[in-house]
Amino acid sequence: MNETSTNKPPIWFWIVSVIALIWNGLGVDGYLGQAYNTERYRNAFTAEELEIAASAPAWVTAMFAIAVFAGAIAAIGLLLRKKWATTFWAISLIAVIIQMSFAFISNQVINLWMAIMIVIFAFIFLWFSRKSQAKGWIS
Repeated sequence: MNETSTNKPPIWFWIVSVIALIWNGLGVDGYLGQAYNTERYRNAFTAEELEIAASAPAWVTAMFAIAVFAGAIAAIGLLLRKKWATTFWAISLIAVIIQMSFAFISNQVINLWMAIMIVIFAFIFLWFSRKSQAKGWIS
């Protein structure tokens, strides 16, 4: 087998990839709820939390969109075993860092634990994609 061929990934590769898709699918749903101000979105937060989100600069909202859509594309790329997934995970991570940095600097973090978890997951998914590529599970 040469270096450009791929190896069959273990079952946990598929489990992590599906979790990544679900996680980022929830992120896309959250973004669309915020962008379209859906009833479900409005009911999920207090008036103060909704005001914080509404007062965020447009570029922060754009980083939110880039983070979740790039993450969803990256998760699909993992499931398709494509190496471009790693690029999309990197884009997602950068957008998450920018978005969360603003939230922390401006003291507008609505849910501290969720913000921390989002950053951690973004790092984990990029790391997982890089490891998968190194192991030949994606190419």
